[in-house]
Amino acid sequence: TQKTVDGPSGKLWRDGSGAQQNIIPASTGAAKAVGKVIPALNGKLTGMAFRVPVANVSVVDLTVRLAKPASYDTIKQKVKEAALGPLKGILDYTEEQVVSS
Repeated sequence: TQKTVDGPSGKLWRDGSGAQQNIIPASTGAAKAVGKVIPALNGKLTGMAFRVPVANVSVVDLTVRLAKPASYDTIKQKVKEAALGPLKGILDYTEEQVVSS
């Protein structure tokens, strides 16, 4: 849980920052969870979260090391295909300049 106003934190100093006015980098178990669901990816992912003062948005900063070269446009197309196919309802993709509210 994130404090709503600045205050002390037992872990990292930034965890004590108030949620109403800050974007707070944090650890996440999501990358480890993917490895449990998709064993072929176990130990190959890492991740972080951003705690932001909004209720209905998330951000993914995806960094990967590919086995073979791929263009930026090819990677974008594959993510779009996944969002429309096997990950529909889980993943979405947009290039629109959206905001959280």
